[in-house]
Amino acid sequence: MCAHTSVIQNVKNIEAEYKVKLSDESKRDLFDEPHYHIIGFTHPQMLIIPQEKPGVLAASTWGIAPEDKLVEELKTYYKAARNFGGGINARSEKAFDHFLYRESIYTKRCIIPVSAFFEPHDHKGDKYPFVFKPKDKDFLSLAGIYTRIDRKVTFAILTKEASPLFAKIHNKKNRQPVILSSDQENDWLKDDLDQREIEGIIRADYDESQLEYHPVSQDLFHPHTSSDVKDILKKVEYEVLEVDY
Repeated sequence: MCAHTSVIQNVKNIEAEYKVKLSDESKRDLFDEPHYHIIGFTHPQMLIIPQEKPGVLAASTWGIAPEDKLVEELKTYYKAARNFGGGINARSEKAFDHFLYRESIYTKRCIIPVSAFFEPHDHKGDKYPFVFKPKDKDFLSLAGIYTRIDRKVTFAILTKEASPLFAKIHNKKNRQPVILSSDQENDWLKDDLDQREIEGIIRADYDESQLEYHPVSQDLFHPHTSSDVKDILKKVEYEVLEVDY
């Protein structure tokens, strides 16, 4: 599960990187503020690039919800949905069959630009968070799907079976987010893809030599500790860990 991300670049940098424009200027100050740790289960607002309008950055709520819900019902829906993941992630293996995902996988795919994301490593029952971030650029492009509820957008990050690298780190769930290469970004937002083409993008191996990763403070998982701080991205050495990094 990918439930923890980081977005520290301002909107102007995202616009330049993806050649898009923020759709609502009134939200620029909000999204210009860096967030070193974003927790999916709090259903925060994040910026996505939607298939329906691939030239814009749109504010979206993290946690996909059915389009037959009303905006005023979302808080109650998310509370109940927490029992099955809160819509934070969507298993790509179910994308064409799940009652919610199948409505979005063809026409409401999106890119979620992030500076980094975090995954837990299990060692003898204790969780040690690792951060993954790009080596030579500012952003990673995570693949997602979304829904529209009135004027509100909700999204989920697509996940797939872990590669050997991610299985080594995320060794309890053995999952990873679907990361798009630069060459795949435009293809992912095309309107004419069939199931085979969509699955091909999802299954493609990301060049993991372009990633750097290391353990970070366990404060990331402490609910009563503020972890939305710059130091949460710093490397922390744990002598007990047996995993190479």
